[in-house]
Amino acid sequence: MPFQIVRQDITKMEVDAIVNAANPALRMGGGVCGAIFNAAGPDQLKKACGRIGGCTTGQAVITKGYDLPAKYIIHTVGPIWQDGKHNEPSLLHDCYTNSLRLALQHKCASIAFPLISSGIYGYPKDQALKVATMAITEFLLEHDMDVHLVVFNRKALSISEKLFAGVKQYVDDNYVEETKNRFSADRKIHVQDYQEILHSPSESSESIWKQAKAKDKRATTRSLEDMLKQMGESFTQMLVRLIDEKGLTYVETYKRANIDRRLFSKIRSGKGYNPSKYTAVALAIALHLNLDQTLDLLGKAGYTLARNNKFDLIIEYFITEELYNIYEINEVLFAYRQTLLGT
Repeated sequence: MPFQIVRQDITKMEVDAIVNAANPALRMGGGVCGAIFNAAGPDQLKKACGRIGGCTTGQAVITKGYDLPAKYIIHTVGPIWQDGKHNEPSLLHDCYTNSLRLALQHKCASIAFPLISSGIYGYPKDQALKVATMAITEFLLEHDMDVHLVVFNRKALSISEKLFAGVKQYVDDNYVEETKNRFSADRKIHVQDYQEILHSPSESSESIWKQAKAKDKRATTRSLEDMLKQMGESFTQMLVRLIDEKGLTYVETYKRANIDRRLFSKIRSGKGYNPSKYTAVALAIALHLNLDQTLDLLGKAGYTLARNNKFDLIIEYFITEELYNIYEINEVLFAYRQTLLGT
């Protein structure tokens, strides 16, 4: 998966390079910086940094990883937050871009970042995350590399309050417990409809069941032409057709889906390869499919979206709201402890 958020100790990441949120003097500090020095072997890393001498804000330098699992440590100096009007976003963007370029020069296939400047340097976490995501995704549009953004806990991510509130409300309104057996099998029935079924003494369950289906407000956008096209199509055939209809290239598609080229090649070969549900959903997001189109594509691989699954509801929310930023979706999935898209 080219870009993912992980909850981990960065010093234990088994990647080619980890990034240290350094100070300009490249001295051993506290927090993540101190942890990296200690894990790498403080004496040898101090000597290596001493030979380099220093690093200016936004730039990056590289040393060996020494006792770390990572081969290299890339040291970059983030901006100290003042008010956002002193070039902080541009400098922070440079931290990620210059670190990634340095990793590329040293033939690194994988790299792990902390959320730079979001600690003692005071950069607001939501804005720091936005800059990190933008810089990393811009790089990945041109290059192939596995990039990890490492956080200690989910609270370290500050998702937009408006977005999170919208997702939470949608999940709360629509989540159906598995114990509701038969009724949870039909994804088009809302929670309030189940309550009517369970508590109405005057009408039969079958009668209210039919009413509940009729009350669903989501419009079906399939046309007869669409359905005829789909007859007999495999997942791969439908995917290729949709890519062509959307006017996208294969590279644009797998980059948008946050999956690597090799996995996409397996899928496109059509030789009986069945993608995971998470990969299939990621491709639907990449193609900006509506809900019905998404269900059709998932169905070709034997999957669907259900009302008793929080992952499915979160995906449904983003699709119905026409929000197709896969990295933003992954931030919310991470907060809900769900599998991320692209894996």
